[in-house]
Amino acid sequence: MIWVHLLIVLFFIYLGTRLGGIGIGFAGGLGVVVLALMGLKPGPIPFDVISIIMSVIMAIAAMQVAGGMDYLVKLAEKILRSHPKHITYLAPAVTYWMTLLAGTGHTAFSTLPVIAEVAKEQGIRPSRPLSIATVASQIAITASPISAAVVFLAGELEKKFGIGYLELLAIWIPTTFIACMITAFFCNFMGKDLDKDEVYQDRLAKGLIHKRGELQLEIKPHAKRSVLIFLAAIIAVMTYATLISNNIGIIKDPILSRDNAIISFMLGTAALIVMLCKIDTSKITNAATFKSGMSAAICVMGVAWLGNTFVGAHIEGIKAASSGLLNNYPWMLAVVLFIAATLLYSQAATAKALYPAALALGVSPIAAVASFAAVSALFVLPTYPTLLAAVEMDDTGSTRIGKFVFNHPFLLPGVIAISLSVALGFIWAGVVL
Repeated sequence: MIWVHLLIVLFFIYLGTRLGGIGIGFAGGLGVVVLALMGLKPGPIPFDVISIIMSVIMAIAAMQVAGGMDYLVKLAEKILRSHPKHITYLAPAVTYWMTLLAGTGHTAFSTLPVIAEVAKEQGIRPSRPLSIATVASQIAITASPISAAVVFLAGELEKKFGIGYLELLAIWIPTTFIACMITAFFCNFMGKDLDKDEVYQDRLAKGLIHKRGELQLEIKPHAKRSVLIFLAAIIAVMTYATLISNNIGIIKDPILSRDNAIISFMLGTAALIVMLCKIDTSKITNAATFKSGMSAAICVMGVAWLGNTFVGAHIEGIKAASSGLLNNYPWMLAVVLFIAATLLYSQAATAKALYPAALALGVSPIAAVASFAAVSALFVLPTYPTLLAAVEMDDTGSTRIGKFVFNHPFLLPGVIAISLSVALGFIWAGVVL
């Protein structure tokens, strides 16, 4: 019966991808209904992950309304234009660190037009920096101190293996960043140069290529203040999470758990931004980051719930079939996570759906830590919002999706970056742990 249930799960995940966007969350909920009618007890709804996503998004949306995102975009543009010939390296560095600090890859939306414009001005094929920049923004989620995926897995690994929060960040941040930078080097050789690209030459002849110059953004009076408040909140979260860690143990029996701390700190941050930056709260719900973030929360709810229902019903059979394989070939965990992430469209949803089962199977701590970057395989199917945005921002036509679906410029950089992240993770985790 397990195979029938698995096919049902895969069908509803496929249905969700066809619906697109928030539809994957809807399809996940419908899948739970079908499994329940077949006698499976619904698994736990991942409210912990959802709550973290929602609270972080609220703080970011408040910062956006205060003008903080525009301020960061101008800062990013200054960095990108400082050394335009190195845009292929600077672009992923900017999107990586913006995502790492914000806890969401949706911050990349604002920088993609700048990346495309700077590359075009320098005669560099825009698909090169855009592809790795998009991938870097996805992978950075697995290194962000305040992302739902990191917070969830850090809690699980601390309970299971006693690995501290800072130890995990000390592994995930350098390995993922170095992997993205190495991948950027390879991206320099991807695709034809613009002067040899038939599509670009055709669009140029038709007058479809436009140079927009620098972004004309009006920076609001309290924009910088909102960014500083948000950064202070991140430092506060990291400090508190470290102090309550079992390895440090400075605060014993904390009243606030790590999850509760992040949720309360982020909501408090939103409140401070509203008060100190004098913004209208009614505008927050109309912010682009709010809409995309809430959609992500619904996606996680539906898909992770569907995964939890299936795994919970068949956990003993999964253990019997997979324990030997994962013990003999620990890197297989990364492969499983990679495949799942291509369908689940969320690092948090993938981690929440699969990691509890993997840990129950007795996977080694090094494998559990090193494989985490594989949950960022959101680039395989060319339907993820930031990927589509990158395609739209490039009027040269170099960042295009082929007719065979998988032949797009994000696939190879993504596979290379995740493979390197996992490989470096195994090496560095072996040293740190």
